[in-house]
Amino acid sequence: MNPIVHGELSWLMAQSLRERRDRILVTLAGLAPDVDGLTLLGGEALYGKYHHVLTHGYVAALATMGICTAFARQRGRVALLSLAAFHLHLLCDLAGSGPGWPIHYYWPTSLKEWFWSGQWNLASWQNTVIGMAATLACLACALHWRRTFVEVFSVRWDGEVTRTLRRRFLGESS
Repeated sequence: MNPIVHGELSWLMAQSLRERRDRILVTLAGLAPDVDGLTLLGGEALYGKYHHVLTHGYVAALATMGICTAFARQRGRVALLSLAAFHLHLLCDLAGSGPGWPIHYYWPTSLKEWFWSGQWNLASWQNTVIGMAATLACLACALHWRRTFVEVFSVRWDGEVTRTLRRRFLGESS
């Protein structure tokens, strides 16, 4: 699945959190498994060997939870949501990263592979529909919570997007 969609789905999971900082931490937890994608900098062979291995398992999940919790304001909720966002990423990868691309959840203690025989391709209609739904849901948050996924990047930009959406769909004046 596309990293943007992983980020959007994780951010959507974090909407019950009061503070932007905590929502961003949960969003980062949902993106954390793809840190092993940096192996592409070492070439395609290294990427093919280590992506879905190094940071797609329980050790990385626990480390991610620990780091997010350390920086959080609502520590207990962020701990749980960061674990959930991390594992949602893994579930999405199991479903939509392409046939024959397993996850090594127990690495480094085991190289046992997790995969699903029904995996669909990265460029599938299923991933497209999920991505479009996630983006629309993130934009719809402007109507209820007065924020969008754009808050991850900039409070000012998010304010502009939110005001524009609220004017368009709720008829609010500026």
